[in-house]
Amino acid sequence: MTRITTPFGNRSTAAEVVAGIDLGGKRAIVTGAASGIGVETARALAGAGAEVTLAVRDTVAGRRVADDIQATTGNPRVHVAALELGDRAGIAAFAQSWSGPLHLLVNNAGVMALPEGKTAEGWDPQFAINHLGHFALTLGLRRALAQAGGARVVSVSSSAHQRSPVIFDDLHFAFRPYDAWAAYGQAKTANVLFSVEVTRRWADDGITSNALMPGAILTNLQRHTTAEEMRRLRGGVEIDPENLPPGWKNTEQGAATSVLLATSPLLEGIGGRYFVDCNEAETVAARTSDMSGVAPYALDPANAERLWATSLAMLGMAQG
Repeated sequence: MTRITTPFGNRSTAAEVVAGIDLGGKRAIVTGAASGIGVETARALAGAGAEVTLAVRDTVAGRRVADDIQATTGNPRVHVAALELGDRAGIAAFAQSWSGPLHLLVNNAGVMALPEGKTAEGWDPQFAINHLGHFALTLGLRRALAQAGGARVVSVSSSAHQRSPVIFDDLHFAFRPYDAWAAYGQAKTANVLFSVEVTRRWADDGITSNALMPGAILTNLQRHTTAEEMRRLRGGVEIDPENLPPGWKNTEQGAATSVLLATSPLLEGIGGRYFVDCNEAETVAARTSDMSGVAPYALDPANAERLWATSLAMLGMAQG
């Protein structure tokens, strides 16, 4: 299997990777598009001519973003819809309300390093929101994706997947001490495995999915992380948003890999892979100091199939 490489890299922006691509007639959903890289992902897709729906928790903030995207791109086909990934009934209602084909689904929303807690079902919230919420949403939209012919599903994962595989025997930390970063890492591994299994299961519908690490970016994803913890993760360096140090990205750069996976002709018919800085990552044998590369357990077909079956059972959903 040939590793996918592109002319783009760490400093490329979403607008640069989509330049010259015409998305006229395409319809896209971007979850979590009211802030951070979700905004710039939606902006780039709209700028290329796509009809874009911002699926957001806060519809007031979403409307502000939609107005801004319409103004900056000249594209009036930017919509806002309420979506709470922790609300199973709300996810089902969102999917049922969608009419017609869906060409691009960018599963971008997420939470990071939450303090210990449980959902009403007794699930770890990070696994429930980052994985199960998007799992239920994507399955609910399968018919629309199939109607599009050649639809793409993009899963925003993280280098933190190297912190933990999916621990199938203790998904919700019932028997092991809770660790916020291990929980986040497990959920981000699940995002990659989901892309692997979507591509395998839905190949006959022309649906492919890839996962990515967006990079180190200052967004409100860090809102549950203490200042002391963030300093430690940054090696003691204070980050100035106006003067980012090497390796850090602004939101336009952070959205680039998502947009590349959603639009690049190089990814036509390609799925089940993991990308960093707009290029396919190499598989690593052990956790890396800079968290580059992809862990083999995150691409393992048996893990992907088991996660799918486990997720269906947890949600009480029919075979997807």
